[in-house]
Amino acid sequence: MVDYSFVETRVEDLRSRIRRAAERSGRPAEEIELLAVTKLHPVEAALAAWEAGVRSFGESRVQEAEAKYPAFLAAHPGARLDMIGHLQSNKTRKALPLFSRLQSVDSAELLLELEKRARAAGLRREILLELHTGEESKEGFRGQDELYRALELLPPAPDRALRPRGLMTMAPNIDDESRVRASFRGLREAADGARARFGLEGFDVLSMGMSGDFELAVEEGSTLVRIGTGLFGAAAARGTA
Repeated sequence: MVDYSFVETRVEDLRSRIRRAAERSGRPAEEIELLAVTKLHPVEAALAAWEAGVRSFGESRVQEAEAKYPAFLAAHPGARLDMIGHLQSNKTRKALPLFSRLQSVDSAELLLELEKRARAAGLRREILLELHTGEESKEGFRGQDELYRALELLPPAPDRALRPRGLMTMAPNIDDESRVRASFRGLREAADGARARFGLEGFDVLSMGMSGDFELAVEEGSTLVRIGTGLFGAAAARGTA
């Protein structure tokens, strides 16, 4: 079993860095959520993060989350699990009962499938729509027009099972800080446009920033950072891949 006792110190360090980045942008650190990405790590990693005060967790694959999280979630009321990886339409039935928030809704087809499945199961789920802002290898809506056309497909608020809460993105993995910041600003501007166009209540989550760029993301308006390696180390190096 891997010893994750170091996680508490890392959580403290991450929260300190988030606080300083928030101060630089004139924002309260309390509005920024730290989500622990536990993919390729055992459930002991989630337990260590929970003990350190983390309450939000993220997984990229439905099958891995199914094997790891049901017992953890049952034993830890208040924990929430987010789907942060690409979700195939044929996995929506399994994903909806397990995840309380699906961050990677990246197509109109997936959006409608999730709405149909959630309604049939009597579930209500929060979603974030993934916008492509620069990382060429990743999924996501290609531009604001495509994103807004998808939002138009949702039923009116009282009748829908899905609640859009905001947007998520992955910045390009490059050393050019100006391009990384532009990616994050693009997400913020798209969210502003969606609120103005659709009057979405509570559409205030900007999931952007990972281990290598979360401070820039916070400075540009992120309200949720997704940290894996920076919290748990490289999974493969620990023999869990």
